[in-house]
Amino acid sequence: MNPFVLGYCTNVHSGTTLATTLEALDRHATAVRQFVKPIGLMPIGLWLSARAAQEVVDDPDGIARLRDWLFNRGLVVFTMNGFPYGDFHAGRGKKAVYEPHWADVRRALYTISLADILAGLLPDVTIAPDIAGEGSISTLPLGWRSTFTQEGCGASVGLASAQLEQVARHLKRIEDSTGVCIHLDLEPEPGCVIDRAKQMVDFFDQCIRPSAALQDPRRYLRVCHDICHSAVMFEPQVEALETYRRGGVRIGKVQVSSAITCDGSERAFRALRAFDEPKFLHQTCVLDGAGEVHFFDDLERAFDEAPNGVWRVHFHVPVDTEFLGPLGTTRREIAEFLAAVKPEDGIRHYEVETYAWNVLPMNLRRDSLARGIADELIWTRAQMIAHGMHK
Repeated sequence: MNPFVLGYCTNVHSGTTLATTLEALDRHATAVRQFVKPIGLMPIGLWLSARAAQEVVDDPDGIARLRDWLFNRGLVVFTMNGFPYGDFHAGRGKKAVYEPHWADVRRALYTISLADILAGLLPDVTIAPDIAGEGSISTLPLGWRSTFTQEGCGASVGLASAQLEQVARHLKRIEDSTGVCIHLDLEPEPGCVIDRAKQMVDFFDQCIRPSAALQDPRRYLRVCHDICHSAVMFEPQVEALETYRRGGVRIGKVQVSSAITCDGSERAFRALRAFDEPKFLHQTCVLDGAGEVHFFDDLERAFDEAPNGVWRVHFHVPVDTEFLGPLGTTRREIAEFLAAVKPEDGIRHYEVETYAWNVLPMNLRRDSLARGIADELIWTRAQMIAHGMHK
């Protein structure tokens, strides 16, 4: 059995309804498969908006229809992205992607729907033994920090913890009835309530505890480690891994991603202006000469103050790219993370998540979206094999 599963996250494709989602997959994911040329089914990380997910669960045969539709196109789902609730690509998304947060019941209901869908989409062991039996769902780390502060941080965290426990109980019921273990993986992100590994471990220690109804909550609640997010926070990859190990918090899923780096030169700043776009939030951290990290919730805010130092920008750029003209990327952090992973960490799910292809400056886009995604998958698999993560 292959020790890891690698796919790409389909949140790169827009789609509010199930029909528009399937149309995008039919157009792009099948083309990616033709470039990658996998043996058998190609794993993907599926994103469904709350509306699309509801369409699936409202149809008595919806999950089976979706599974068969995917299988017929050579695709199989091993993980789902439960972070964006609405249409991720519509209008000026920015901080809207963090709503509803985990103190809102809509977030829990959406996640439960995704879990039910994923349990039905996972293949039988005779079809795909590397994928059968385990699924993952990534989700936001409670919410955007300032929103929680405005609403009462303590109360919000308490409500969020209670809802996470309810979802974990649902995941246990799924495993008890089907034998499939699905875990919900909280994803630290710059500017959110939890944006570092230490904060995540503290949250688990304080809020995710065994109870009579759920004796092993950490089986079902884990972490999604986004390599780009740690890099933007200037959090060393090895340090993050060690923090989770010491804290007894498992990484259930890794999002392979890369951020922009800027050395602060005038030439680099001019190039960086092209990435200041209105759709996605581009949190920016600047490491000054004294070793202090300055956080800005968006790139335009950082430009307003323009502090001296090394800049890192939350803009998911192609993971196989090291330089963007005078700008750099955090690609080497991917290798650092892969080199630090140990077999006993038990991390099986890896997902390339470059959702910003369509807002890249035109000179950085590939001939086709599918070709670009395929290049990322091929490069990432080669890196994983180079670090001993092979069959």
